[in-house]
Amino acid sequence: MKALVLSGGLGTRLRPLTHSMPKQLVPVGNKPVLVRGLEKIREAGIREVGMIVGDTGPEIERVIGDGSRFGLRIHYIPQEAPMGLAHCVMIARDFLGQDDFLMYLGDNVLSDGLGGTLAEFHEHRPAVQLLVKQVTNPSDFGIAELTDTGEVYRLEEKPRRPRGDLAVMGVYLFTPAVHEAVRSIKPSARNEWEITDAIRLMMEQGQPVRARVYTGFWKDTGQLDELLECNRMVLRTECPSAVLGSVDAASTLIGPVLVEPGASVVRSHVVGPTIIGPDAVVCDSEVGPYTALGSGTCLRNSGIENSIVLEGASLSDVTGVEGSLIGREAQISRATPGRRFILGDHATVQVGA
Repeated sequence: MKALVLSGGLGTRLRPLTHSMPKQLVPVGNKPVLVRGLEKIREAGIREVGMIVGDTGPEIERVIGDGSRFGLRIHYIPQEAPMGLAHCVMIARDFLGQDDFLMYLGDNVLSDGLGGTLAEFHEHRPAVQLLVKQVTNPSDFGIAELTDTGEVYRLEEKPRRPRGDLAVMGVYLFTPAVHEAVRSIKPSARNEWEITDAIRLMMEQGQPVRARVYTGFWKDTGQLDELLECNRMVLRTECPSAVLGSVDAASTLIGPVLVEPGASVVRSHVVGPTIIGPDAVVCDSEVGPYTALGSGTCLRNSGIENSIVLEGASLSDVTGVEGSLIGREAQISRATPGRRFILGDHATVQVGA
């Protein structure tokens, strides 16, 4: 089995940060979202990965490389413009050949592995197997309706009056039968080839489509609140208590706090779960829970919580920062309590009283 990972989206809802970096490389728990997805794929036993990339492909390739450090073999497949999930299957045809494959959206974060999903697919081997998750806002998703034995009998995209609450996640399993289906559909009203249309066509043709209900954590990271929720989940479940850098006697660490090599905490109060990345400096500051400080970041006389701070960013004389995403090498100084920021790379912000 192969994997097809979709990483060509523009990430418009995370701008201005995504003007300068792909949304799939934004970190949660100090690890890029895309890397977390690749690790799930490797853990499921898949080694051959086709990566759909767009304009940000060179930066993704710079970070991911040939995949060898993740135990994978990655083949990059350029897409000129985002034209729908079914279009991704079309342009990956030569790579996929006659193999079954897993299609995975590169901005998704999942807490649980995919081994059980693949095992169920191999046991039943339907033409399509979906992964679905119960949601409270079904009108925002594609919704699948299932029989008691897991067969899908209806798919509806963002229904105004939903008849169910099982959202189709960004994880799909296909046999080669999907290739004929994607070639048979036409672009939708938004001029995209929709994978839902291809799956519905296969259902109309009597091809079996099944779904597995996923009970773990799942979010895509296309918006700030979802990104921060993913960061909280990762820190809550993965953050160890370990001091690999230095913490002086005047500082206090409460709860799971990871101080990575080269990082220093001086006269500061840190509440976990929190990660202080390699070579970061936290001085005369307060760091609240669910904060991930990237490598080389610097906090001086500042306070922050429930935030993601990317590598090289600095906060000086800043208090009350929360729920923020701060880009690489960004600088903030002299802010007042209660501020919230979404800053792109190399930004500089000075806020008076």
